[in-house]
Amino acid sequence: MQVRQVFGTETRERSPGSASRYCPRCAAPLSARRSDERMACGRCGFVEYRNPLPGVVVLVVDGDRVLLGRRSPRSYRPGKWGLPGGYVERGEDFLSAAIREVREETGLQVRILSLLSVVSNFFAEGLQTLVTVLLAEATGGRERPGDDVVELAWHRFPGTLPDMAFEADAHIIGRYFGCGISGAPVDPRYSGAGEG
Repeated sequence: MQVRQVFGTETRERSPGSASRYCPRCAAPLSARRSDERMACGRCGFVEYRNPLPGVVVLVVDGDRVLLGRRSPRSYRPGKWGLPGGYVERGEDFLSAAIREVREETGLQVRILSLLSVVSNFFAEGLQTLVTVLLAEATGGRERPGDDVVELAWHRFPGTLPDMAFEADAHIIGRYFGCGISGAPVDPRYSGAGEG
């Protein structure tokens, strides 16, 4: 299976856009000389960066099975299925974020085994993510849907996946099981190996 790490490229932004019209530092109007430039303040020099949101997804495996969650009605792409994951919070490392997201969405404690990939997702204008993909195994907890998930199910591979919310998730699952990739090691101090 061919490697892919960029998904949804047809929705890339062509202009910087702006979440605000005025500078948060000095209240002067923000502007751009050209349509492809960042919005900036001509008075104090503030530049409005609109960077991708950092996220994590976790491939929780048990032999030939992968854990998926069906997304809640209040989440992005409701009713579809995806890997546990979410955004990295301010002051949080990506490994701790992955462990937290799996616990919040599935009730399970996990140990991160390896780093599988990094992907860019262009979902819609103004919504771009840079996602670290991790491999994990369950080490404890009680399986139950939570947070943005209303149902959990283990799916065997090879097999037919349910209606997936994210093209990247389906590719990640197929590549992992189809190629037998093991990934790069992760820092054991943050892998969750000591939890359970």
